[in-house]
Amino acid sequence: MKQTKSGKTQLLLLEDVTNLGKKGDLASAKPGFVRNFLLPQKKAVIADKRTIRMQEKLQEERSKQAAEDKKESETLAARLKEMTFTTKVKNDTQGHLYGSVGPVEVVKVLADEGITIERKNVVLPKPIKMVGMHDVQLKLKEDVPASFKLTVEGETVVKKEEKPRVEVVEEGEEDKAPETEEATEDLPMRSERDKEMKEELEERTKE
Repeated sequence: MKQTKSGKTQLLLLEDVTNLGKKGDLASAKPGFVRNFLLPQKKAVIADKRTIRMQEKLQEERSKQAAEDKKESETLAARLKEMTFTTKVKNDTQGHLYGSVGPVEVVKVLADEGITIERKNVVLPKPIKMVGMHDVQLKLKEDVPASFKLTVEGETVVKKEEKPRVEVVEEGEEDKAPETEEATEDLPMRSERDKEMKEELEERTKE
C-alpha cells in the first residue's frame, strides 16, 4: 500500500464516505480504517496508476448522481416543510419526559410515515426532553437543509399510592383480641367477687 508521509494510505473513493470525500475523490486514511472498513466494504481502492484512470469515470458518475440526489432532497424538503408529526413519550405531571426524543426516534417517526432518512441526517444539538411542538432540522443528501414540526405528547404516569395494610384475622383469633380498657380494669374486682361466692358456697355445704 502506498502511504503518505503521515503514514496514511492513498485511496480512490468508489462511494461517498462521510468526513473523507465523495465518489471519485482521491483521499488518504489510516491503514487500519482502510484495511478493516473501506476495502472490505468496497468503498475505495488503493490509488495507483491503474485506478487513477478510473477517476474521471467515477467523477462523471458522481456528478450525475449528485444532481439526482439534490433534486430528490429538495422535493422531500418541500414536502416536510408542510408536515407535522406526533410522537408520545411517558412524562411526569410537570410535563418532564422520563425518556427523550433523539435522532433514533426522529428516524423512526419519519419511517412510520414512509419517509426514509439516516440518523446522520438529523441535526439535533440535544435530545428533546419537554412536551410540546418542536422544529426539527435535517441535512439531507447533497447538504440540502430541511425541517419539520414534531409534536411531543406526554403519557402522564401517576405513581400509585400505597394501599393501606389490611390485617387478616384468622378464624378463632377473635377470642384472643385484647379486652377494652374498662373490662381490663374490672378484672381484679370480678376475681375477688368470684372468690367470695366460692367461700360462701363452701360454708353452706358444711351446714
